[in-house]
Amino acid sequence: MSDDHDHHDGDEHELRVSKIRSGTVIDHVRGGQALNVLAILGIDGSEGEEVSVGMNVPSDRLARKDIVKVEGRELSQDEVDVLSLIAPDATINIVRDYEVIEKHRVEPPEIVEGVLSCPNAGCITTSGEPVDSRFEVLEEGVRCDYCGTIVRDEIAALIDT
Repeated sequence: MSDDHDHHDGDEHELRVSKIRSGTVIDHVRGGQALNVLAILGIDGSEGEEVSVGMNVPSDRLARKDIVKVEGRELSQDEVDVLSLIAPDATINIVRDYEVIEKHRVEPPEIVEGVLSCPNAGCITTSGEPVDSRFEVLEEGVRCDYCGTIVRDEIAALIDT
């Protein structure tokens, strides 16, 4: 194991997960949410994706953070939108040839369509009708546009995979 990255920017105590050549680093995810991030991205390991996950790592911005690194993949806007619901403090870093070429904070969208399931069994979106779910994004949670059900905590459990 080489130690050629031990003398950069004083960050030798921070680098816990290996660098990726090209892909996406999702940083500053709330502690314990990394597996939900992988679920949103549809990554379960069966496709052979190269993924590094750091969970409950000490952080300056959050008490504990998770970090997810996905080799060879850049996220779609839809993926970033859903990600923002469970990881509102996250930073998305696009990496090419080991260099971060783009870095931005997630911005929750006003509306998310077709990615969450309404927990209300009586909602038209859960009744077998060909209606895509549609949720308004609130300050703390989401509200179904069809039945008005508000979800605050278990948003990750509603993600359609």
